[in-house]
Amino acid sequence: MGAVMAAITRIIYFCMLCLPVQLVWAETADAIKQMAEQGNSLAQAKLASLYLLGRDGVDKNEDLAADWMEKSANQGVVDAQVVMGALYDRGIGVVADRDKATKWYEKAAAQGHGTSLAILGKNEAAKGSVQFNYQAMRLSAARSIPMEYAKRFLTGK
Repeated sequence: MGAVMAAITRIIYFCMLCLPVQLVWAETADAIKQMAEQGNSLAQAKLASLYLLGRDGVDKNEDLAADWMEKSANQGVVDAQVVMGALYDRGIGVVADRDKATKWYEKAAAQGHGTSLAILGKNEAAKGSVQFNYQAMRLSAARSIPMEYAKRFLTGK
């Protein structure tokens, strides 16, 4: 029995070492901030989410939320890129800029992100004969994306 437990323990340690560096195990805002400051892209998105939502003892601060989310997005985190598109579309924590928003949506779309493809009118419906108001869809998405994605970053769902 002891040999089995030792083998299981070794397997667990090995798996932990093999996990991507970007996986964020931090549970407290302070731990998340420390990891974000060390360059962990998912921790940066989580910290941005804390600032965006004003949770876990972190005061709501849209400017800091945008700064941290952009750091994460620049490291290729697709959901952070989508959030940056929405932040620029709405002017949350940044000066509203449709061109910059489009640039972020395009980065996410290049990674196959479905919502970004739809926002840009590059999904299958756009290629067919279906009439669809992509402008209205983009505005609606920009309203819901920041908060919904922030919650996703924090819950891991």
